[in-house]
Amino acid sequence: MNDRKELFETAGVPQALAVMAFPAIVSQLIILIYNLADTWFVGRANNPFMVAATSLVLPAFMITIVISNIFGTGGGTLISRLIGRGEEEEASRVSAACISMCVLAGALFSLVCFLFMTPFLRMLGASENVLGYAKQYMFFVVVLGSIPAILSNTLSAMLRSIGLSHKASFGLSLGGVMNIILDPLFMFVILPDGQQVLGAAVATMLSNLIAMIYFLVVYRAAAEKTILRFRISGAYPSQQSMKEIFGVGLPAGISVFLFDLCNIVINRLASGYGDIELAAIGIVLKAERLPLNIGIGICIGMVPLIAYSYSSGNRERMDEIFRFGRGVGLLVSILSVVFYYSFAPFIIEAFINDPETIRCGTIFLKARCFATPLMFLCFSMVHFTQAIGRGRESFLLAVIRQLIFNIPLLFLLNSLFGMEGIVWTQASADLLTVIASYMIYARIRKQEGWPPAI
Repeated sequence: MNDRKELFETAGVPQALAVMAFPAIVSQLIILIYNLADTWFVGRANNPFMVAATSLVLPAFMITIVISNIFGTGGGTLISRLIGRGEEEEASRVSAACISMCVLAGALFSLVCFLFMTPFLRMLGASENVLGYAKQYMFFVVVLGSIPAILSNTLSAMLRSIGLSHKASFGLSLGGVMNIILDPLFMFVILPDGQQVLGAAVATMLSNLIAMIYFLVVYRAAAEKTILRFRISGAYPSQQSMKEIFGVGLPAGISVFLFDLCNIVINRLASGYGDIELAAIGIVLKAERLPLNIGIGICIGMVPLIAYSYSSGNRERMDEIFRFGRGVGLLVSILSVVFYYSFAPFIIEAFINDPETIRCGTIFLKARCFATPLMFLCFSMVHFTQAIGRGRESFLLAVIRQLIFNIPLLFLLNSLFGMEGIVWTQASADLLTVIASYMIYARIRKQEGWPPAI
C-alpha cells in the first residue's frame, strides 16, 4: 500500500490525477462505445422502431447505475476517507457490507422489472411498433443483466477507492470490448434477420456477465493484500459508517435516478411527435456522451484523491486537485462543442441511414451540444461534494438540477416551442444549475472555514 499512499499524499497533482483519471477515462470511453454499439449495430437495419426500442430501455438500465452508485459511491468514498483517517478495519467492514447489499438490491430490482415490464415500457411511451422489440431488449439487458451490471460497477468503485483505478477501469473496459465483439456475432451471424434487437440484448447481457467474473477474480486477489473484503468477519460497520454510506450513496443514486427521470420525460415528450423524433433524440442522447463520459472519468479520478486529502487535512492539495481536474474537463467540453456543431449530420448518419431521422437528429444535436461545458461543471461539483462526504449538498444539487430546473423547463419549453424547446432545455437548465452550485460551494467553504476559492 506504500505506493498507493505516495500517490494520495506526495505525488504531483497532474501525475496523481493522470494515474487515477486516465484509466477511468479510457474505461468510460469504452463504456460509451459499448452503449453506442447496440444503437449503431441495430441502426444497420435502418429500422427506426428498433432504434427507438433500445433507447426506451436505457432509463431502466440506468436504474442499475443508481443502485451501484448507492453502494459504490457511498461505500467507495467512505473507504477513501476512512483510510485517510487510519481506520482500516472499519474500511474492510464497509467494503464487505456494500457488496452484500448491492447484490440483494439488484435481485429485487430484477424481479420488479420482470413483473412490471409491459406497463413500465408503456409508461415510457412505447408504441405497438416498438413494444415487442423493447420487451426483448429489456428482458436480457435488465431482468437477467441487472446483478452482473450492478456488482461490476460496485466492485469497480471499491477497487478505485484504494487506488487500483487501472484494474477497475480494465474490468469496465472488458465489458465494453466484449459487447462490441458479441453484438455483430449475435445480431448478424447467430440469429436470423429481423432479430437484431434480441441479438444486441443477449450480447450486452453476456458482456456484463464476463465483466462481473473478471471483477470477482480481481477483487478476491485484492482482498488478500488490501483492506477490501467479500464477507464481514466479526463486527458489522458502525452505525456512523452505515449513515455515511447512505448519506453519500443515496444522493449519488438519486442524482442518477433524476437524470434517468429526465430522459424518461424527454422520451415521453418526444414520442408525442412520432417514432422518428423518438429515434432521433435517442441517438443524440447517446452520441453526446463522448465529452460527458470523459468528464465523468476525470471526476471519478478526482474523487478518491479529494476524499483522502480532505480526511487527512490537506486542504491545499484538495483544492489543487479540484481546480486542475475542472480545468481539464472544461477544455475537453469546449472542444466538443465545436466538434459536434461542425459535424452533426455526419455523426447522426453514422447511426442510421434514414433521411428524416438524420434531419431531426442534426437539429437536436446542434442544440444539445451547447450544454456540454455546463453539464461538466455540474458533474464536477456533485463529485466534489460526494468526495468530502457532503451527501446533503450532493442531493440538493441533484434536486435543483433536475426537479427545480430541468424537468419543469422541459414541459414549459415543449409547450412554447415544441420539439426544439425540448432539445434546448438542457443548456438553459444547466446554466441556472451552475450558478446555484457555486453558491452552494461558497457556502461549504465558509462553513468549513476554508478561504474563498474559484
